[in-house]
Amino acid sequence: MTDLDTLKADALARIDSAPDAAALEALRVAFLGKQGTISALMKTLGGMSPEERQAEGPKIQGLRADVADALAAKKEALEGAELEARLASETLDLTLPAPASPKGSVHPVSQVMDELAEIFADLGFSVATGPEIEDDWHNFTALNMAETHPARAMHDTFYFPDVDAEGRRMLLRTHTSPVQIRSMVEQGAPIRIIAPGRVYRSDSDATHTPMFHQIEGLVIDKGIHLGHLKWTLETFLKAFFEREDIVLRLRPSYFPFTEPSVEVDVGWQDVGGRRVLGGDGDAPGHGWMELLGSGVVNRRVIEFAGLDPDVWQGFAFGVGVDRLAMLKYGMDDLRAFFDGDGRWLSHYGFSPFDQPTLSAGVGARA
Repeated sequence: MTDLDTLKADALARIDSAPDAAALEALRVAFLGKQGTISALMKTLGGMSPEERQAEGPKIQGLRADVADALAAKKEALEGAELEARLASETLDLTLPAPASPKGSVHPVSQVMDELAEIFADLGFSVATGPEIEDDWHNFTALNMAETHPARAMHDTFYFPDVDAEGRRMLLRTHTSPVQIRSMVEQGAPIRIIAPGRVYRSDSDATHTPMFHQIEGLVIDKGIHLGHLKWTLETFLKAFFEREDIVLRLRPSYFPFTEPSVEVDVGWQDVGGRRVLGGDGDAPGHGWMELLGSGVVNRRVIEFAGLDPDVWQGFAFGVGVDRLAMLKYGMDDLRAFFDGDGRWLSHYGFSPFDQPTLSAGVGARA
């Protein structure tokens, strides 16, 4: 056996028996490093004659390649064994909470929308939607709003410069009431719907924003009267605020699309300097808060929807979703709803796993 064969056998044996990565690295340096044994042999090629170099060069190069391959294979084997040992010794308990990290939350407006849908679904209402870009017939005319009504004014409503194919002016809807008209035209009667969604008005301060959220309810059936409306609102508000002591006061009012029309006040009491809904508003230390508008659907609106008002009657109501969220969860500035402040969202946001249910409570907090 030649010296090269002996060196190769010794190198491969030592590499194969290397116990760990550190020992293997030491062997790599000993054989292939700048001062290594095989590197020294490579340097001798420069002093050989062409004939000797032609004979010995391939042998030394082959030795270097075999040792390098053995080092790579052993390294891969050691790393594989290390990984197997780690997998065998390390465990992950999936029953433990995940490490604390930034997480998203459900916005209070979305939460309240879900709460309202849950409550009204239990009362037999379905959810209806409609376009946010409306024409003035559905938004105003079909709701019995005269051409001179202040809500039609440019300073209150966002109009588009264009008109539709029928010559109607286009606008961003100012309420979700057009959904009532569209639903009656498409579905006829009887009907029982809620219409939640975004609406737009030219207004902005601590309690008003140019875009806000509203939910309206509509019931059309035979023999409907104001008592049905009052019971529905009481049941809804008791479920939403999760209090049995909600007291309503109905005040005569005027809305073009209802007759008679009533403003709905809710009794409140002072709790630690904060107005909390509940109790008789006429009691000492209590008061009344205007919450929503409602009434019996005007005969002309029923006619505009293509129904016979002598056969069908109904009631309707509307309330701001953002206002409900402010009252229930103690928020004092509507503009913060749309600022996108992570601290506000972290404080007032809801866990996506806490879905509102009537059995577990519609107001579950994160």
